[in-house]
Amino acid sequence: MTQESTGTLKTHIPVQLKRDRPAPPPAPMPPVETGIHSRRGAVQVLVVEKEPCTAEALVQKLRRHGYRAESVATGAKALQAHHGCDLVLLDLELPDLDGLEVCRNIRATCDTPIIMVTDRNSELDRVLGLQAGSDDYLAKPYGFRELMARMEAVMRRARPQRPAERVVTHGPLCIDALMREVQLDGRRIEVTRKEFDLLHLLASRPEAVISRRQLMGQVWDDSWSQPGRTIDTHVSSLRNKLGSSSWIVTVRGVGFRLGHP
Repeated sequence: MTQESTGTLKTHIPVQLKRDRPAPPPAPMPPVETGIHSRRGAVQVLVVEKEPCTAEALVQKLRRHGYRAESVATGAKALQAHHGCDLVLLDLELPDLDGLEVCRNIRATCDTPIIMVTDRNSELDRVLGLQAGSDDYLAKPYGFRELMARMEAVMRRARPQRPAERVVTHGPLCIDALMREVQLDGRRIEVTRKEFDLLHLLASRPEAVISRRQLMGQVWDDSWSQPGRTIDTHVSSLRNKLGSSSWIVTVRGVGFRLGHP
């Protein structure tokens, strides 16, 4: 990941001081988005895991995939921190409280989705976990892709998406989702299936920047592969068909948004 520039010290600072002063930490790059986002931004995930290395590795992976994530190592801290979260990943083996009890306490106060991620993998363990109020159960060791898929499925159930509008208009641009037609100034524009899906997604969220990974997930149903030149090729074709490159704006290092020609 490319780090952002941290700036340079002013020239009037002595040379010796420049050598001895540690460089400020680089500003973090914005995370890569996935297909899961709340209205206020990325989904906030609370990782409840007693092993510091395991927790930190998972938090970093989640952040790279567009989630806001933090971790706590005890059940008591989990009961304090879960209120501001959208999703809890809960290990059952905690140093102070049993994870099942933590789950019951969270479920008694709110409907925040909970996925148990634990070494306990017997059928009885899974039954007890689900009966305690968890929305899903994943036994260790697990693949990160499977965890992501389960998180997406849980969040879809917790936050069902509103049906998309049939007709999306943006100035002279008109997109009919039912007829799958694109018109510009009343003139029909012939587009491919993927071009239509890409343009409709951008037009449905005209004020938002849609990341490349989110486009791959929602248009190509592939959140894991590297986008390569696939998206750029379709964007270039759409720009040509719409008669202006300003219809689709590239936000360098992030993705694309609908423009205002």
